[in-house]
Amino acid sequence: MIRMMEPALRFDVLSLFPRTIEGFVGESIIGRALERGIIEINSLDLRRWAKGRHRETDDRPFGGGAGMVLKPEPLFDAIEEINSEHTKVIYMAPDGEKLDAEISKELASEKHLLLVSGHYEGIDQRVRDKLVDREISIGDYVLTNGSLAASVLVDSVARHVPGVLGDEDSLKDESFEGKLLSYPQYTRPNEYRGMTVPEVLISGNHAEIREWREEQRLAKTKRLRPDLLHKQSKRSEEL
Repeated sequence: MIRMMEPALRFDVLSLFPRTIEGFVGESIIGRALERGIIEINSLDLRRWAKGRHRETDDRPFGGGAGMVLKPEPLFDAIEEINSEHTKVIYMAPDGEKLDAEISKELASEKHLLLVSGHYEGIDQRVRDKLVDREISIGDYVLTNGSLAASVLVDSVARHVPGVLGDEDSLKDESFEGKLLSYPQYTRPNEYRGMTVPEVLISGNHAEIREWREEQRLAKTKRLRPDLLHKQSKRSEEL
């Protein structure tokens, strides 16, 4: 692919299952951003850096226990080869800090993110201690394929890179912007199966529409995610 400019952000995803990433990044908004050269995404097979006849990337954990652990040698070799002065190495870990909108915006300002996808029982702790800059979780649950978590982070971060979204204003009223959930959305037809669109949305009064949307965002957040309001209140008290 011929690129007309340097990408604003390059993602390298290191994984045992690179096709998981490849299938995701070619679609929709992310795919168009790739075609336009705004971002770059490379899906890299960890086995390229594995040694030996069988190119083994995992082994049993010391001390016993179920499952397998990714070995340090291929991870050290891969990360050290890919690393540069602009690289931030991120390990997708279920026990890492939880991904949110603020982290996504912060990472969108970087030039190069190297995402390490964990599998099985994770990766050797020495990799985490010596090479990883940040450990991030997408939620309080465990996946069998760390590439799925990496795909979520790529999507969440990329949309904050200028030019990726066709309409930059669409970021402003999304869920978690301003620590509130998003407001309800409606489109044509006005009436469907006895259900009608709120009158305010077809009134043409933009001030009333903005007020209604803010009220809906607050009510929805109180109902579904009151913890967000608590965090916002606590942050205000600290300031």
